[in-house]
Amino acid sequence: MRSSVLKNIIVRELHRLASRRVYLWAMIIVPIGVALFFLSLMDEGLPLKVPTAVVDLDNSSTSRNLVRNLNAQELTDITMNLSSYHEAIDKVQSGEIFGFFYIPRQFERDAVAGKTPTITYYSNMTYFVPGTLAFKGFKTMAVTASGAVAETKLVNAGISDDTAGTLLQPVVIDIHPVGNPWTNYSYYLSNSFVPAALELMIFLVTVFSICHEIKSGSSTDWLARADGSVIVALVGKLLPQTMIFTVTGLGIDALFFGFNHFPMNGSWPAMIAAMILFVIACQSFATFICCVLPNLRFALSICSLTGILAFSIAGFSFPVEQMYGAVGIFSYILPVRYYFLIYIDQALNGVSLYYSRFYFIALLLFPLGCIPVMWNLKRALRHPVYLP
Repeated sequence: MRSSVLKNIIVRELHRLASRRVYLWAMIIVPIGVALFFLSLMDEGLPLKVPTAVVDLDNSSTSRNLVRNLNAQELTDITMNLSSYHEAIDKVQSGEIFGFFYIPRQFERDAVAGKTPTITYYSNMTYFVPGTLAFKGFKTMAVTASGAVAETKLVNAGISDDTAGTLLQPVVIDIHPVGNPWTNYSYYLSNSFVPAALELMIFLVTVFSICHEIKSGSSTDWLARADGSVIVALVGKLLPQTMIFTVTGLGIDALFFGFNHFPMNGSWPAMIAAMILFVIACQSFATFICCVLPNLRFALSICSLTGILAFSIAGFSFPVEQMYGAVGIFSYILPVRYYFLIYIDQALNGVSLYYSRFYFIALLLFPLGCIPVMWNLKRALRHPVYLP
């Protein structure tokens, strides 16, 4: 009897999903579109040739050589050669460039005379990725220029080129990046931002599909079809969405690991299981919000805010351990954080599944959080009152 009731709820939900194009956009087109956008943006591993400028007040052979070397880097593209600091600041503020390299007057003369000239570089960190890349390119060139000047001084003092090189770099550093030896930004950014976008879509679709029943007054019919069981009603409504979101998530994984050959040093079954649990955990989180606040506007607002904050407080770009405690604690209630940690362990590092067990358990605990507050949702379904 209960299986036929569940089947009726599932059929009812499939009809509702097919009746609104917003579900197609939110569940398939938007997540896949975000994935394709990041893959195309990070096709080379990271954005290259960030637009920058140079303010060369010295205009000597040394400064011109410095500018040529800076423009030869793959990170920066010298699109403007400006004449003053104020002009460069105006270009940065208008968004035409993301930073500029400032070479002072008499740079070559002071460098040869040993007066330690100062090279200044500015990067616009309002745009984090291009600003960071411009900063990295400027810093690399400034360090290189400093070493070149020091080597010239040593050679002029009578020291051989080999000895001068040894004095400047007595220890040679051999770098081996673990998990991502290609230092490909896409392996990190795409697998953090795209699941976060998928999480946001799951939040919004889940809240809309549940609370819209209350808003439209159809919740009584929905609950009656489930024989008064809120659990059966929720399972029947969310199961089709779970399947669609899971297929979408696995399609994104196929784009990453199959077509774009992202590293997969662990097991495919672990990542598939992680995606299924991730989708269920996101739906459970949104259902919990609906149980606590069975109001479409309030629930959508909370899930939208939480989903957007996931991009910054889930620990993708800044370690949670270094955040303020009052902020960092919110990262532990976001399903995407545990999915990302599983991705790091299983796909990038290829460690044993044993070391990711706590992250899987955390995703499994999300559905349990809805049980203590389901009575409030059941009451709202029985007596739907729309509060604008």
